[in-house]
Amino acid sequence: MELTTSHRRGRIPWVIALVSFLLAAAMLFMAAPASFADTGDGETDTTTASPSDSGSDEQEVTDFFFAGVIKYNADPLPGVAVSIEGNGFEAETETDDTGRWTLYVPERGEYELTVDESTLPDGVIVEGDSASQDVEFGLGNRVIVNLFLGEGVRETTSFVDQLVERIINGLNFGLLLALAAIGVSLIFGTMNLTNFAHAEMVTFGAVMAVVFGVSLAIPMWLTIPLVVISGAIFGYLMDVGLWKPLRKRGMGIIPLMIVSIGFSFALRYVFLFFFGGGTVQLPNAGAPKIEIWGPIRLSSIDMMSMGLSIVVLVAVAFWLLRTRTGKATRAISDNPSLAAASGINVDRVIRIVWILASALAALGGILWAYFRPGVRWDMGVHILLLIFAAVCLGGLGTAFGALIGSIIVGLLVEVSTLWLPSDLKYVGALAVLILVLLFRPQGILGRRERIG
Repeated sequence: MELTTSHRRGRIPWVIALVSFLLAAAMLFMAAPASFADTGDGETDTTTASPSDSGSDEQEVTDFFFAGVIKYNADPLPGVAVSIEGNGFEAETETDDTGRWTLYVPERGEYELTVDESTLPDGVIVEGDSASQDVEFGLGNRVIVNLFLGEGVRETTSFVDQLVERIINGLNFGLLLALAAIGVSLIFGTMNLTNFAHAEMVTFGAVMAVVFGVSLAIPMWLTIPLVVISGAIFGYLMDVGLWKPLRKRGMGIIPLMIVSIGFSFALRYVFLFFFGGGTVQLPNAGAPKIEIWGPIRLSSIDMMSMGLSIVVLVAVAFWLLRTRTGKATRAISDNPSLAAASGINVDRVIRIVWILASALAALGGILWAYFRPGVRWDMGVHILLLIFAAVCLGGLGTAFGALIGSIIVGLLVEVSTLWLPSDLKYVGALAVLILVLLFRPQGILGRRERIG
C-alpha cells in the first residue's frame, strides 16, 4: 500500500538523525589517532627543536614558522642552508652552532622545504628520494621538522628518466582520480546535479580507513573492502535522507547545487571537529620503491593502487555495458523522461548510482591518502577542481569520458612539474581543459545535445 505524503515526510528527520548518529559514532574512533596527528608532513618531535634566532635578522618575524635541528651522528651541523618556497613566498636561512634553524612564513599553507646538500659534510645527504619535502600547517602556528641524514651520494637522473617517472606517477594519479570522477559523472548524468559534496565523500573514505586501519588496527587488505562498504552505506543514507526528499519536492538544479555546497561545508567541519587539523599516515604509507625496469620504480602501495584501480574501473565498465541496471543508467543519462516512460524505475536507478558513486569515492579516498600521502580533514577539496576538470574534459555525464579526462589530467599534473614549480602543477591541466573546451565545448566524448 502506498505511503501518504505526510508519512514519507515524517520519516525524513529520522533518517537524517540516523545519518548523523552513524557519522558521529565513526568519528569518535578518531580520538586515538588525533592525539598523534602531526602538524606537518615531516617527522616531528617537539622536544628536539624549538624556534631559534637563526637567520631571524634577515627574516621578517611572523606568527607562522617552520623549525628544526640538523645533526649527524649526534653532532650539530652549523652553516647548513635550508630554504622554504610556496604560495608565492620564498626564504632561506642557515643552521646556527647548535644545528637549529627557523624559517618564518607569512601565512598557513603548503610549502616545499629544501636542504642544500652542498652545505652538508662530504658524503652526507638527506635520507629519501630528494633533499626536498612538502610541509604544511595544521591548526597550530608552528611545524617542527626533523631531517634525517645518512651517508651516500645523490644520484642525478636524466630528463628521460624523470619523464618516465612522472608519466608513471601521472597514470597512478589519473586512475585514482577516475574513481571519484566517474561517480561525479554518473550523478550528473542521472540527476543533472553538480555535486560539490563529492570532495567530502572522498575524505570520508580516507577517514574511515583511519578508523579501521589505525584506530582498530585492522589489516589493510580487510580495511579496504570495509571502507568501500561504509562508503556505499553512506551514499545510500545520503540519498534516502537528503536527495530523494528534495527530488520529490521538485527542487530545481540550482537550489540542489547550493544544497550540495552547504552539505560539503557541514561535512568538512564535522571531520575537523572529530578528526582534528593534523595529518595521520595510513599503515605502510612510506613503503620503499622497488626497481621494476630501467627508471621505473614503484612501491608495493603504488602497484596495489594501480592494479586495484584498473580492476574496479573494468568492473564498472562491465556493469554499465552488460547489466540491466547499467544500461538503465545510461538510458536515464541520455533521456530521463523517455527512460521513465519506457518503464525504468528512475528513483531506484538514481539510488544505485549514489551508492556506487560513494563507494568509488571512498576507495579513491584511500588511494589518494597513500598517494598524497596522509589523511587530513580537508584532503578531498584539494582535488575537487581536478575531478570537475576531468569530467568536463571527458564530457559531462559520460562515465568513459570521465575516465579519459582523468588520465589526461593526471598525466598533465605530474609531467608539468618538469617545467613548472610544484605550486603551479595544476595550472597546466586547467589550461589544457580551457583549450579543449574552446574547440570542443561538449568535451572529448560528450555530445552537443548535452550542452545548454
